[in-house]
Amino acid sequence: MIPVPREEFQQSLDDLRADVAEMGELVLGRLDDALDALERGDDDLARAVIDGDDAVNDRYLRLESECIDLFALQQPVAGDLRLVAASFKILTDLERVGDLATNFGRYALGADDARRVDVDVVNVGRDARDLVADALDAYAAADADACHDIAARDDEIDALCQAASERVVRDLIEREADDDPWDTEALMDDVSRLLLTIRDVERVADHGVNVAARTLYAVESDPALVY
Repeated sequence: MIPVPREEFQQSLDDLRADVAEMGELVLGRLDDALDALERGDDDLARAVIDGDDAVNDRYLRLESECIDLFALQQPVAGDLRLVAASFKILTDLERVGDLATNFGRYALGADDARRVDVDVVNVGRDARDLVADALDAYAAADADACHDIAARDDEIDALCQAASERVVRDLIEREADDDPWDTEALMDDVSRLLLTIRDVERVADHGVNVAARTLYAVESDPALVY
């Protein structure tokens, strides 16, 4: 194997970091659209989000291949190795956030019915989205301090999701107690959709925490931070 000049290898690492950030922007854009579709009950936007999942998957596979090439051909060590390993895992987190955005698109297709239960998870979803965005900014800047702040924010989102879930269940119980005339099967479908939406909002934030943890691994070299 012919050694690659350090300048060329460093450019490859810089390109990788930029490519991860670019994929992050793609995923965040889809997440924004999905949350807007949920809020407005916009079926056309929801379908566009669902149809756009292939673009995220294609980008993920291409960048995954780039990481594998860096491992195999450049044999990075020390900090360079940690950066490539962390980036590889962050790409997986971003692909999964893209999948969750697709889920939101599917949930949005039933948003009109879901309004029977008065709970707004969209704002919590945007908090989770901002957490992912800030984690990506920390990755791009190799900012360890910003990464440490992410976990505390995730705890807040977890609490909001728990409160939202409890509100959905409480609302269901109250409707049953009042002998609400709405169709029981339809109402249960709406409740199930809302609970799944809340669960996926929490998962978006969890992936943001993962991005921060993997960035800390690259910056601070603690292997326990990659999980």
